[in-house]
Order: sequence, then C-alpha cells, then structure tokens
Amino acid sequence: MSLQIASSAFSDGDQIPSEFTADGPDRSPQLTWSSVPDETMSLVLICDDPDAPMGTWVHWVYYNMPAEMTELPEGVEPQPEPPAGGIQGKNDFGRIGYGGPSPPPGKPHRYFFKLYALDAVLDLGPGATKAEVEAAMENHILDSGETVGTYQR
Repeated sequence: MSLQIASSAFSDGDQIPSEFTADGPDRSPQLTWSSVPDETMSLVLICDDPDAPMGTWVHWVYYNMPAEMTELPEGVEPQPEPPAGGIQGKNDFGRIGYGGPSPPPGKPHRYFFKLYALDAVLDLGPGATKAEVEAAMENHILDSGETVGTYQR
C-alpha cells in the first residue's frame, strides 16, 4: 500500500486557499497521512513549485519527523524545531519553515507536497536545504506520496 497524504485545506489538484499563501497570513496548511511502512524511522516533507519562472522553487523542507506522526497541524511555527516534532529546513525565500505560494501573475502554478518514509533518521541539523535533504535521503526511501495544490494571481 502506498503512502497517502492529504490536506483539509484543499483537495488534490484544487486551488490552495489564499490564507495559506503570501497573499494571506501565509500559514502552512494542515496535512495528514496514512499507510506509513512499518520499517519507517523518520518522515520527510518537501513542498515545491516546478512551474516557477527560475526553475523549481522550494516552499518547505521538513525532515526527521517521527515515524509515528500522522499529521501536521495548520500553521506550523517557522522555527527550526517546532513543537509538532521534526526539524525544518530553509526554503528558497531564505527562511526556516513554510513559505506559501506567491507566483507572478499569469497561469496557475502547481505546489507539490511530497512525503517520504525513510529507513533512517537524517544526520542533518536545522536549516538544511532541499538538495542537502535529498542527498541524505538517497538509498533510504521506503515509500512516498504526494498531494498537489494550485495557485494563481
């Protein structure tokens, strides 16, 4: 069974409400997941936008979440080690934590919320980049799942 991830803020393929974007309070959306493999040691969440004009833009990097976690609440604090558990990395806005959609006017952009189940805990401190996390997860991915939201101005 494949890892499932969903949000109560938007359905897969639908528009992300403005409260979870730079046009609103820029809070992270609530996310839940299920079907995590039994061998999982930690979870990683990466949110990015492959439609950004300069190439894929990273909105959220969150790693070393405990394997028993099944959700993230709405509005995860933008701090290195939030109370929800795990460690947050640096997004392409240069900040720790979630940075919501803020595309240029025009066509809708897609925001992929990708969850990975790993057979290891990553040896990374707070503030790691997506590239650093992806390099550390190599050969440790047990399963993955994703949900996609869209946003346009």
